[in-house]
Amino acid sequence: MAQPAVRSGLKKLLPLRGTILLHRSSASNPHRKFSSAAHHDDLHETSKWEKITYAGIATCAVLAFYNLSQGHHHQESPPPYPYLHIRNKEFPWGPDGLFEEKHAEH
Repeated sequence: MAQPAVRSGLKKLLPLRGTILLHRSSASNPHRKFSSAAHHDDLHETSKWEKITYAGIATCAVLAFYNLSQGHHHQESPPPYPYLHIRNKEFPWGPDGLFEEKHAEH
């Protein structure tokens, strides 16, 4: 808040010199440059990244289809070790575990 007051005071004291000191960049280039000044570059960059995005999506879709269409190796079932399924008492839902395959032999 003090900065505008100092500037206006300097402008009153040094009418010609104050403008040169305070606005040196505006003396050499009268146009102000904001981020929206490069509008033509924004359109080009947007279209470029849109094309890159679509190419990336297509590439990922093709790779996913290729990987999912290939067969995968199934491991052999482990040998039935006697110490793996020790049951000292029955489960409330039956002889097998809740999410295990149900066997009719039990």
